[in-house]
Amino acid sequence: MAYLFQPLRLRDIEFANRIVVSPMCQYSCIDGFANEWHMVHLGSRAVGRAGAVLAEATAITPEGRISPKDLGIWSDAHIEPLHRAFSFITSQGSVPGIQLAHAGRKASTSEPWKGGKPLGPEEGGWIPILAPSAVAFNDSFQVPQALTVALIAGIVKAFAEAARRAEAAGAKVIEIHSAHGYLLHSFLSPLSNHRQDEYGGTFENRTRALREVVVAVRKAWPERYPLFLRISASDWIEGGWTVEDSVALAKAVKPLGVDVVDCSSGGVVPHARIPLGPGYQVSFAQRLRSDAAIATGAVGMITDPAQADQIIRMEQADLVFLARQLLREPYWPLQAARALGHEIQWPPQYDRARPK
Repeated sequence: MAYLFQPLRLRDIEFANRIVVSPMCQYSCIDGFANEWHMVHLGSRAVGRAGAVLAEATAITPEGRISPKDLGIWSDAHIEPLHRAFSFITSQGSVPGIQLAHAGRKASTSEPWKGGKPLGPEEGGWIPILAPSAVAFNDSFQVPQALTVALIAGIVKAFAEAARRAEAAGAKVIEIHSAHGYLLHSFLSPLSNHRQDEYGGTFENRTRALREVVVAVRKAWPERYPLFLRISASDWIEGGWTVEDSVALAKAVKPLGVDVVDCSSGGVVPHARIPLGPGYQVSFAQRLRSDAAIATGAVGMITDPAQADQIIRMEQADLVFLARQLLREPYWPLQAARALGHEIQWPPQYDRARPK
C-alpha cells in the first residue's frame, strides 16, 4: 500500500495524495504580475499529478518583495493572471494554493543568479526595508527601518487583503510565510527582534504579529478552505528560536484556524550551521505533529519515493513538500507511483507513454 498516495481531507478540500509542490521563487515577474512562465511552471507540476501546487512567496506589498522580480498580490490587478494558472491546476485534479509573504529585512535584493545582493533605489531596489528592529541581516545588507505599531497594523491588514485576492484568483490553500528570516519569522526570533514593546521580549509578545496575521487572514479566508503556516522550526543557533518554541507556537495558532504547519528551518542569520542531509528537517514535523497535535508538512531534501512514502507511513508528517526535486522532475509523482506499485491516472494526452 502506498501511503504517499492516500487522499487527505482538510476542511472541505480533498487532496488526491500527500505530495505538495513547495513554493519556489521564480524571480520572473514585472511589477508582481504572473505570466506565461508561472502558467507553465505551476501547470506542469499539476499535470505531473501533485496533490497540491503552491505558488511561490507572493508579496503582499511592493516593499515586501525579496527582489523586484517577485510575484505580487498587493492589487486587484494581480488576480486575473493568477486565476488562469489556478484554473488550470484545478482542471488537472490538483489543489491550487499560494504562499503569502513579506520579505522584511531580506527585501530589495537581486535575483539569485545575479548574486542575490542588496539593491539600492538606483538599481531598481527600494528604501526603506522594514523589520521588527533596526538590525541588518548582515554587514552588506541595508539597516532596516523598525516598524511602528501603526505600520505593523498595516501589514496585518495587507495580509488579509491578499487573502481576499487569493480567493478571487481561485486559490484553495493559503500558506502564511513565517520562515527563512523573512518578516514574520524575524518577529519570532530573539536574534532579529530586539523590541521592548508589546511585539518584543517575551514569547507571547514576539509571536503577537504572527498571531494577528493568522486571525486577520482566517477572517478573510473562507472557513471551508485550509490555512497552512510555514515556519523555521529552529534557527540552528544558540539563543535563537527553538523547536520547543515551535511546538508552543503550533499550540497557539491551531485554535486560531491554522490547519497545517509546514516545518522548514534556518534563515534568520547567515552564520547558522545547518546539518544538511536527506530528510534533515523531518524530525521537526514529527515533533510538532506529536506534541502539538496538529497536521504537519515535511520539507527539505526529500527526493526518493520510498523516503517520502515512509514519512507518511511512519506518521512523521501528513504531507511532504518537494521543491528542487520537482524542478528536476516535474512529473515526479507519476514516477513515484510506479516505483511504489501504485496505480495512478495519467493525463490522457500522455497515457500512451505510460510504462506498462
